[in-house]
Amino acid sequence: QVTLVESGGGTLPAGGSMRLSCRADGYIYGGLYNMGWFRQAPGRSQRELVATISESGDTNCADSVQGRFTISIDNGQKTVYLQMNNLKPEDTAVYYCSLVVIHAGASYWGQGTQVTVSS
Repeated sequence: QVTLVESGGGTLPAGGSMRLSCRADGYIYGGLYNMGWFRQAPGRSQRELVATISESGDTNCADSVQGRFTISIDNGQKTVYLQMNNLKPEDTAVYYCSLVVIHAGASYWGQGTQVTVSS
């Protein structure tokens, strides 16, 4: 069983920076995995992709955060980071960490952490 432990989050003014962290506890069966961040904004029913990263460092970022957010991974610590710069009020959301084991069809979610950006 894999548990994702998130840290970071909080309230800050527009233009500020924040880093989120997510550590995967437990043994990851099935080999290669991707980790990433999704977010769910107030009033929205769906989570949207923010950024994902593979163990080899290949990244994928949403257009809305390109150039402002950076995702990175520490494979030894099974930890993924999301560095968020120049935050905007529209970045306000609950941010969820995810881990997908590519060939095993298993996926895991963190409990979510609130990020609030005031104007």
